[in-house]
Amino acid sequence: MQLIVSAGLILAVVVWGLLAPASLAALFNQALGSLTRNFGWLYLWVVLGLVIVALLLAFSRYGQLKLGGEDDEPEFSIGAWFAMLFAAGMGIGLVFWGVAEPISHYVTPPPGVPPRTPEAANTAMRYAFFHWGLHPWAVYAVVGLSIAFFQFRRGAQALVSASTDALPLAAARRLSPVVDVLAVVATAFGVAASLGIGALQINSGLHAVFGVPVGSAAQVTIIAVVTALFLASALSGVTRGIKWLSTLNLLVAAGLAVLVFVLGPTVALIDTFTTTLGAYVSEFVRMSLRTTPFRDSTWVSDWTVFYWAWWVSWSPFVGLFIARVSRGRTIREFVTGTVLAPTLAGFIWFSVFGGTALHLQIFQGVPLDQAVRADVSTALFALFDALPLGAVLSVVATVLLMVFFVTSGDSATLVLGMMSTRGNPQPPARIKLVWGLLVAGIATSLLLTGGVQAVQTATIVFALPFAVVIVGMAASLWLAIRHDWREEQRRERALRQRMRALVEPKP
Repeated sequence: MQLIVSAGLILAVVVWGLLAPASLAALFNQALGSLTRNFGWLYLWVVLGLVIVALLLAFSRYGQLKLGGEDDEPEFSIGAWFAMLFAAGMGIGLVFWGVAEPISHYVTPPPGVPPRTPEAANTAMRYAFFHWGLHPWAVYAVVGLSIAFFQFRRGAQALVSASTDALPLAAARRLSPVVDVLAVVATAFGVAASLGIGALQINSGLHAVFGVPVGSAAQVTIIAVVTALFLASALSGVTRGIKWLSTLNLLVAAGLAVLVFVLGPTVALIDTFTTTLGAYVSEFVRMSLRTTPFRDSTWVSDWTVFYWAWWVSWSPFVGLFIARVSRGRTIREFVTGTVLAPTLAGFIWFSVFGGTALHLQIFQGVPLDQAVRADVSTALFALFDALPLGAVLSVVATVLLMVFFVTSGDSATLVLGMMSTRGNPQPPARIKLVWGLLVAGIATSLLLTGGVQAVQTATIVFALPFAVVIVGMAASLWLAIRHDWREEQRRERALRQRMRALVEPKP
């Protein structure tokens, strides 16, 4: 039933997008504008609260609780586990925005900062760190931790709705089917929009390297080829296809970053990382709660609130996936692996690519701002054109995008299969096949009608109710962890008393 309802909703929006893309875009753009104006403050408070919850759980006494039984061991090594988290969480986004976002902020900085100045460059890097740092990963971590905790310690189904079981609210249980259907719809649209955007950048990379024409025919072919690859990976299972591809992805990404670091302004990049990290830490709270009530500016809504809504909309997908691969980890290991480690990796990535782009723009006059303005998907390759071995870098980046595309697709196929089969951690192959083809079909049809942006906007609009759901999940998780902690402490005290009774002499 859940599969039929969610697929029906998705089909209805896709048909609307095919028949009247302008109407669909206008409706959701209007909804997004209203949402960001009226509820931007809610996103800022909720996401900052999730950062605090994640860090408190990691570094408090609760951090030693295990996601599973005492004898459960992690299914994957630390390296493979981190690679899968990174690939599913935001790998393709880092490649897409690593150059484009710092340049965009440099040209059009937040209110009060003069554009195209050293201050604008520093601000651009600080906000790139901010938008891709602790906040998004904390959203994913709390959702994933909640699902994993209830699934592996309480025997609940691997569903978003099952993570609110500790709340003393009957209404939360009655709304469970609605929550799960919304999770499926948001995941399908979010992944389809990302695959469409990924196809655009892969097309740009193939054009830069091999002269492949940029257009719908090439982009549809890219989606078809990559869909075949991620379906083959998804059908082979998590322990083989997804794990191997994610590990390959991480190695290729690291190799590309090292090449740019060596070929670019190396010392300046180290300085960029150091300065930006200090500014990020010192400005953390102010950026987290910044609005512009006394300025006629939409910058915060267009960037920060938009990102926060996007991360919330992706949280069912990423949360379920990282829960699926995290059995046997302690809470402290989980939060360290899903918040702190990827945040550091993201900081390094933006320091290398964003720092190099700003250095070339400011000191060598390379017009990267024009590339960003003309087509965001070409910004990375415009950077490579200005570096030694540019053709080699473009080839490596295109391969990286392809593999990120595949890992996003196969992990999404797995998660959609789980959500539409009542949390089955090993959904049938035919269900994964249906979802893989459906997501590829959505991406293709909307790419042809110019509706990718509309569906991306629709996904973010769906995120508002999820922000409320995530608050409930965090509260339920906190109550459940406190209960299990007390139970473990009680059992340990009882065990110590029995041991003491055995060794102490009887009077």
